[in-house]
Amino acid sequence: MTLSLAVGAIQPAASDAPSAPCAPTNHLRFICGAERPEDVARIPGTRWLVFSGFSNGAGLKLVDSSAHSMRWWYSGTPDQIRPDTQSFPRCASPPSAEMFNAQGISLRTMAPSLHRLYVANHGGRESIEVFSIDARGDEPKLSWIGCVPLPDGIAANSVATFSDGTILASVLTHPGTSITDFVLGKTTGGVYEWRPGAESFNLLKGTELPGNNGIETSPDDREFYVVAFGWRSVVVFSRADSSKPARRAVAPGFMPDNIHWHEGRLLLAGMQMDEPACGGLRKIVDGKADGMLCHRGYGVAQFDPGTLQFKLIAYDGPDPAFNGVSAALLVDNDLWLASYQSDRIAVRKLDYRP
Repeated sequence: MTLSLAVGAIQPAASDAPSAPCAPTNHLRFICGAERPEDVARIPGTRWLVFSGFSNGAGLKLVDSSAHSMRWWYSGTPDQIRPDTQSFPRCASPPSAEMFNAQGISLRTMAPSLHRLYVANHGGRESIEVFSIDARGDEPKLSWIGCVPLPDGIAANSVATFSDGTILASVLTHPGTSITDFVLGKTTGGVYEWRPGAESFNLLKGTELPGNNGIETSPDDREFYVVAFGWRSVVVFSRADSSKPARRAVAPGFMPDNIHWHEGRLLLAGMQMDEPACGGLRKIVDGKADGMLCHRGYGVAQFDPGTLQFKLIAYDGPDPAFNGVSAALLVDNDLWLASYQSDRIAVRKLDYRP
């Protein structure tokens, strides 16, 4: 396939201007000052994108995909706090904007132009934070409505939901396990389920994998898909019986991270598995997994959970200004890239629509 790469700087909003230069490269343009934008979702039918921030205080960013501008979205001011204590009775207060550490996110439409945003939070508490989004105006409005705490000692990596309000949270490593373990193919994590009205999240026995990472549900609520990072695979589970995987598929050449539906396509993205610039495969050195700070290329693919086929829609080698690709989505012919490492959001043009 032929991929066309755009060149030119994307300037952030003045209030979000970075302290260091953020010039475009030969391959990517950037929105700067987005601290570790690990995951991304598009508000359906709009130009607006939501990026997470995987660092204390990095919170949520709202990006205008047409103007290529960004602003911090969650401030914790009174006008953004509308607790639904009936649905979420176990959260006494909203997250602190100064501490809000958002990793995986998931967006579900509740009614035309009305949505819910679910966020895996590590700032001040381990929880799934729940927000409402009202997109009926020119610019969407965000309101915190509650949260569901995770069990003690457990941190969520990614989040997904079913249409009945059930929340699934993936956990990369349980206490006593490590990143090194899942790189070696050992079981480290699992999928936790919370149903409306339940006291807490519970582990779904049988979903334990080497590095439970990205997670998504099927449109008909019958299945859910989990990225096993240590296997570089997507594992499909039946909701009716999650005691064992139903199907499994290994990604082509890259390590998938987050996985999301986008306009009828199930997209996943991640860093290259065998990167010559980094000495090849990820290594274990002195008993510890390499932190992958060496800049690796990336892949973005569309996945068919029925046939288990991947269609690679974009790829590239290492970029000196951007590393740690963890999610992607398409807006027209713009491919937006999230990163769990970088201080910026990246975008490139495709000369075709997959």
